[in-house]
Amino acid sequence: MTEEKLRDIIDALSELSNDLAVPKNIKNKISNMINILEDDTELSIRINKVLNELDEIADDPNMQSYTRVQMLNVVSLLETIQTN
Repeated sequence: MTEEKLRDIIDALSELSNDLAVPKNIKNKISNMINILEDDTELSIRINKVLNELDEIADDPNMQSYTRVQMLNVVSLLETIQTN
């Protein structure tokens, strides 16, 4: 179940990464987040790293509001995995 949710998160991040409206600096961070999630380290460590990355870009003034909402959805999904 957790792996399925993790795959959904990676898919959502990949979708954002391919969005033409997302600035390049954010796309780079998204790619980094995907790499972190696909790593073999402990799941809680990976989730915390990605949440920190998301927190860093959350207030980026170049991000469209709908992209910000999608990022917050990813945060929500990560937090559900983290609490289980």
